[in-house]
Parts: sequence; structure tokens; C-alpha cells
Amino acid sequence: MDNRRLLLSIIFFVSIFMLWEAWNRQHAPQPVAGSAAQASAQSGAPVPSASLQPGVTAPTGDAASQSAAEKVTVTTDLFKAEISSQGGDLVRLELLKHKSADENASPDHRLVLIDPAHRYEAQTGLIGDNLPTHRSTFKVLPGKREMAEGSDTLTLSLEADTANGVKVIKTYTFHRDSYVIDVGYEIDNHSQAAVAPHAYFQLQRDETKPAGEARMVSTFTGPAFYSAADKYQKVDFSDIEKDKAKHVKTADNGWVAMVQHYFVTTFLPQGNVTREFYTRKVGNGAVAAGVILPVQSIAPGAKGGITVPMYAGPQVQSELKKLADGLDLVVDYGWLTIIAAPLFWVLQALHKLTGNWGWAIILLTIGLKLLFFPLSAASYKSMAKMRQVTPRLTQIKERFGDDRQRMNQEMMELYKKEKINPLGGCLPIVVQIPVFIALYWVLLGAVEMRQAPWLGWITDLSVADPFYILPVFMMVTMLIQTKLNPTPPDPIQAKVMWMMPLVFGVMFFFFPAGLVLYWTVNNLLSIAQQWSINRMMGDGKAAKA
Repeated sequence: MDNRRLLLSIIFFVSIFMLWEAWNRQHAPQPVAGSAAQASAQSGAPVPSASLQPGVTAPTGDAASQSAAEKVTVTTDLFKAEISSQGGDLVRLELLKHKSADENASPDHRLVLIDPAHRYEAQTGLIGDNLPTHRSTFKVLPGKREMAEGSDTLTLSLEADTANGVKVIKTYTFHRDSYVIDVGYEIDNHSQAAVAPHAYFQLQRDETKPAGEARMVSTFTGPAFYSAADKYQKVDFSDIEKDKAKHVKTADNGWVAMVQHYFVTTFLPQGNVTREFYTRKVGNGAVAAGVILPVQSIAPGAKGGITVPMYAGPQVQSELKKLADGLDLVVDYGWLTIIAAPLFWVLQALHKLTGNWGWAIILLTIGLKLLFFPLSAASYKSMAKMRQVTPRLTQIKERFGDDRQRMNQEMMELYKKEKINPLGGCLPIVVQIPVFIALYWVLLGAVEMRQAPWLGWITDLSVADPFYILPVFMMVTMLIQTKLNPTPPDPIQAKVMWMMPLVFGVMFFFFPAGLVLYWTVNNLLSIAQQWSINRMMGDGKAAKA
């Protein structure tokens, strides 16, 4: 009995520890050879290593700061985008279909993904003699600034001239009902020599967490890379600052992204073109992560260029899968993906049936309870038997309390006589803990759950219950479960068991409401099952139970 209770306590507190670690864990790739050494930390373009193209040097000319640059605003059905004349960079991106989670923002304020407040910019440039970088000055060309009704695309163009007669047009093409923005360069070579540049596409950001991040919930924010050979790799800001970042260097496939809770910005180079990935420090706590691509040589008098799609929006897994291999992995379930991914698939199917994520969670809980019914029944039968022999265990403890060896022998004899496995109630809990933690990551990581209402006061299943009603109710259900369980003969263990619902309850005050809803419904179903088995076992109907 003592061992069983000790093991149960260990299991519960290990699960708490794992969830606590999940809250505070920052998920975690050497920089490209020569890039940090050959390019200044705060100016100029990255430099491709010798493995990609020897002898190419980055320009050194810088323009005025972003604060003095001209900015133009473009509005589509999904975006309100701000593009700067310095580098032609995307410096602010507002998602019109997603509300801000910042407590200080107005209820109708829209989420800003790319944001100067976080030194978050999508920067691109060309590498080659006198070619424009993200520090060069562009001229914004005339054109529409708002997507017209009936139009499927909107294009913004910027122009830069070089000292050697090469004209560069940078374009942004926005698409209706799509979070993909095509970023391209058209190079018109009026010089006397062929031009064979490289293009780089990088995302710069500081490590500040997004505004409105839930209390005590820590999800990964930072760069990520993917290639077919090296798969998905996340990179800590601190590793980049220490020049210890490890990630894929060169490949003929893959992408680079900047990830934050629920949202992602990523450059998705097309085709099997050799590319080089890099990270580097840019100062003041910010880092850059990007990809360098070769541009086909352009003869004098000819035109050429390159276009790379950029996705900037929510981490909707079904959409990300369509865009690029491995892109759906930015929704990170960690080592429990093998469990979490099927859970989310079932949850989506139930949402299609109910139209409400809260009811989908309840139906999923019932389904999981049915799946684990045989294990739970075995556990509760074991607990019921333990409950029946608790008075006799107490007597043994009173008689042999001074002789622990004899006490344990008498207890084992009693277990053997009554055909009780003192650890029989533990296995179902051990099996269900990974499912519970996997569901935690599903509810925490799925953008579909963000600002999704259930009913009444629960207007967002991805954040804590604002009035703590669900956690308090869940705490009550755990106290009822403790009452239904056999009382440990050791008074200290008994007190620990009664303290556990309070500990869990306080923890759940800060958990997403969707997870508390799952746990509460699971407790109610467990109480009904356990009460029924206790009643039948108490009536001498253990066989029928």
C-alpha cells in the first residue's frame, strides 16, 4: 500500500514537473562559414561562402536609417503592410483577420506580426558589385495601394539604380485570400559586363516575446530551418549570440523561418537550387536568419531576376503542408508528435461535426475515456479492493508499526490472500500521462484554438479562464476523486493525497481553458466510473463489475 501510494505520488508530481518544464522550456542550430567575419554585424549584406560562389563581395554603401526612410502602406483582404524605401523592406505587417492578444490593445485591434517594436523585419537584397542591399535606397513606383474588388492580385514595385548602369526593380505581389507574398527582383543589365549576383532573403528579429503571450506559458520564438536531409531545426537566440548556432548550411531544398506562438514568417525558395542558410548577430539583442540563392548570369543588355514566396500568417497546418515540405512542423508538439498529431486530426474532425472547439474537446475526452475504459476499470477495481482492506491495513500498521519488515510482510500476505496487486491502479495513469501532455501541446500550439469561444464566459480556449470557474470546479472534482480512493494507512501520505488536488488546482489556474475543460470532463467521467465500481464491489458484485 505504501509503495503504491508513493508511486502514484511520484507519477503525479513528475507530470507536474513535465508540464512546468513545457511552460518554461525554450526549444532549441554554426553560422555560415565566413558570413559573420566578412559582413559587419549591423551593416551590409551577408556573403556567400566559397562553397556557394567564390569571389563575391558584399556592397558597403549604406543609406539613411529606417526612421528617415519613406514608407508606403498597402492594404489587401488579409494584410495591411508597410514597406520602406530603405531596402524596399517589409517593416510592418498587420493581419486583418486576427485580433491582437495584447491586454493593452483595444478589442478590435488587429495583430501585428512583423513589427518595428520587436525589430522584426523581412529584409532582402542582392549581393554583387554596387547592387542594392537592405540598406540601399529605393524609389517607390506609382501604382495601386489597395486591392480592388474583383482583383486577385496587387503589386507594389520599387526601383533602384546602380553606379554601373544596372537597374533593379523589387516587387511585392499580394494574392487575394492568401498569406503568401511573392518577393521578387527584376535586374535590367545596361552595363558593359555580365552580372551574376546572389540574392539573400532574411528575417531579422529580437528575442522579445510577442505581446499578449499567456502568463507562465513559454513557447518557442526564434529562427527555424528545414531541409530534406537535416529536417526541422530550431535555433536559440542565445546560441546565435554566442556563435554556437547549429543548423543546415547548404542544400538544394528547404526554407528559413521566424517562428512565434501561433504565427510564422518564412521564405520558401522554389526548385532544387543550391542555397546557403545562415544566422548572424545584428546587435542590440536582434539576430538575422536567412538564405542566399544564386541568380542566373545576366548578359549586357538582357534582363533576369529571381522571385521567392514569403508566407506570413497563422500556423494552419493544412495550409502549411501545401506550401512546402516540413512547414507544418513549425506547429511543434516535440517528442509527443506521434500522439499529438492524431489527437489534433480527431479534434479537427469533431470540430467539423460540432462547429465549436469546446464541444469538440468534450467529445474527444469522451472518446479517450472509452478508449482507456478497460484500463480505467482495472484500476478502479484495484482501488475498490484496496478500499475494502484499508481497515485491516490500518490494524497491521498499528500492530507492527515498530517493526517495518514484519509490517511489510503482513501487508504482502494480505494482498496475496485477497488477490490484490497494490500497483494495479498505477498503470492506467502511467499510460494516460503522455496523452494528457500531448493534448496540452495540441491545445497550446494549434492556432485554430486561438480566441476560439466555447460558451458563456469562456471566449478563448487558448488562455486561462478569466474568472477561474473551470479550475475551481476541476479542483472540486479532484477532491471527490480523492474521497473515492482508498485512504492510505499512513497519516502523512493521506495528507499528501488531499493536498494534491489543491496543488493541481492552483497550477490549472494558469493553464489554457481548453485543457482545464478536458481535465474536468475527464474527472467527471472518472468519478462516475469509479463510484459505480465502488458501489458494485461494496455490494459483493465484484465479478459483474
